[in-house]
Amino acid sequence: MDERKRSSNETPLKDVIEKLMKAYRLDGKMKELDIIDAWPEMMGIAVSNRTKNITIKNKTLFLTMDSAVMRDELLHGKQIIIQRINEKAGCELINDVWFG
Repeated sequence: MDERKRSSNETPLKDVIEKLMKAYRLDGKMKELDIIDAWPEMMGIAVSNRTKNITIKNKTLFLTMDSAVMRDELLHGKQIIIQRINEKAGCELINDVWFG
């Protein structure tokens, strides 16, 4: 028998990692980090440059902006932000946005 062949009881590493992430409840945290990392791509350079802090906690996106004008503009587009983030995440990652 060739030892290099996989036996039917071996699990791909990807599946093992996904199970571990779910078991330790890290899958949601990884999605949050992916969204924070993709913020410039989703919102554009102008918004990204004015965003000083981004955190996600209890399905709420907290943004700290250094421009009152930009904060007011984004406040009017909260639903668009929520929609873009949830589409990018592939699930309902957030349901509210707070500005600071």
